Amino acid sequence: MSKSQNTRRTFLAGAAATIATPSLALEAGFRSGEETRRNTSSFQMIDWQDHFPTLGVATIICDTTSRALHYWNADGSDYRLYPTSVPMTEELTRRGYTEIVRKTEAPSWTPTASMRERDPTLPVRMEGGEPGNPLGTHAMYLDWPAYLIHGTHDTRKIGRRSSSGCIGLYNEKIAELYAITPVGTQVRLI
Repeated sequence: MSKSQNTRRTFLAGAAATIATPSLALEAGFRSGEETRRNTSSFQMIDWQDHFPTLGVATIICDTTSRALHYWNADGSDYRLYPTSVPMTEELTRRGYTEIVRKTEAPSWTPTASMRERDPTLPVRMEGGEPGNPLGTHAMYLDWPAYLIHGTHDTRKIGRRSSSGCIGLYNEKIAELYAITPVGTQVRLI
């Protein structure tokens, strides 16, 4: 056997093993009854026309099931899809129609009374830019009190049920969305 045949066989055997390994590991996890945890969203396509009669100044639909935020600009020429964090429980999840009423860079954070009740160690207030501020770098406030679309420094939260009611995005993605989203943007949480 020549050296080139041996190298080719070794390469093909290694490639086959590499391709098969994730499938075998996944199958083994299902057979043993273990749930595979993922920190990514299984996005579902959404049509804004199923939710709004017009695009208005812009449109956002937050899908809490697929953990994704869909954005369209006023003429529909710019569509963007972002992975998000969503509320931890159904009790904390609010659904319906709202709009962006205010935007802030380096937002300060004041935990709600129910947040402090769940976790008494939370600070009374945290200024924008402080390490650990859960609102990240940018926030867009909805016309529902204490509900926001905001960034997060804790990237493990994206793709998970991890918030106290808000919709969270990676800081670089909320900065991008913040820049293109005008106050008055119509929002629906489904």
